[in-house]
Amino acid sequence: MTFELVPRGRIVGLAFGAMRSARRGAGSDVAGSRRYVPGDDVKAIDWGASARLSSARSSDDFILRERFAEEAPRVVVICDRRPEMQLFPRGFPWLRKVDAQRAAIELIRASAIEAHGFLGYLDFGESGDEPFWLPPQSQSLWEYQDREADGAPFRAPESNVEHAFDFLMSHPRSVPAGTFVFVLSDFLVPPPAETWLRALEQRWDVIPVVLQDPLWERSFPDLDGFVVELADVGGQSQHVRLRRREVAERRRANETRWEKLVDDFARASLEPVVIDSSEESEILRAFLDWAETRQEGGGRAW
Repeated sequence: MTFELVPRGRIVGLAFGAMRSARRGAGSDVAGSRRYVPGDDVKAIDWGASARLSSARSSDDFILRERFAEEAPRVVVICDRRPEMQLFPRGFPWLRKVDAQRAAIELIRASAIEAHGFLGYLDFGESGDEPFWLPPQSQSLWEYQDREADGAPFRAPESNVEHAFDFLMSHPRSVPAGTFVFVLSDFLVPPPAETWLRALEQRWDVIPVVLQDPLWERSFPDLDGFVVELADVGGQSQHVRLRRREVAERRRANETRWEKLVDDFARASLEPVVIDSSEESEILRAFLDWAETRQEGGGRAW
């Protein structure tokens, strides 16, 4: 299962890929024409255009056809590993963020390989100043997979997404302009708006991947009069009875928070992938919808 990586514009990637580059080179997309200069590759001469120009000017003039190079995209995944990203427990019919996050990473990895691209990974799950960082230099994430198998921690601070962008900005050679940066988070604690603007100034192709349960986090169920068990990420729980007013306030707060998040993305011209199910087929559908929206907006998939 894969989706098409649809860039906002032409990328600056690595040679011998499948996506159209911003640079001139060997490829199939015509970038323009210019006069032949001694030393140019004669195979790039447009003989038809050269013949017409030579005939019109009664002189020997040669026109060189320049093309955009076909390059491999760089893709970086920023993974939010706050303790809250471990919700919800197994056995409940709600979005399990851990499973959805892992499935999304695998889908992004497979899609990067399909585009002959290179994949990197970044998170602050260890809670320290140094992140777990895999530069986009290969198509394998075996170090990430080994770490996951060993039980990678979810101890990232609330500001970890902001820290992740700061870290990437300090590594411009690994993350050049045109890099796809997928940010996997519930965004219940979104980074400051300035973070998105700074990232876009780097000319990165930033895609928020929103992992929010539509019932409990984008709204709130009708539980007035019921006794419910509320638990935190540390496993501590208590039984509470919610009044109708409390239910209405929680629903209004959640819906307002969601509307603000969507509005903030729109103000930054970001096109999020919204995931509200742990089912792999639904996650794929969310990414396919994103790719289709990109294509309708003028992007091109390769």
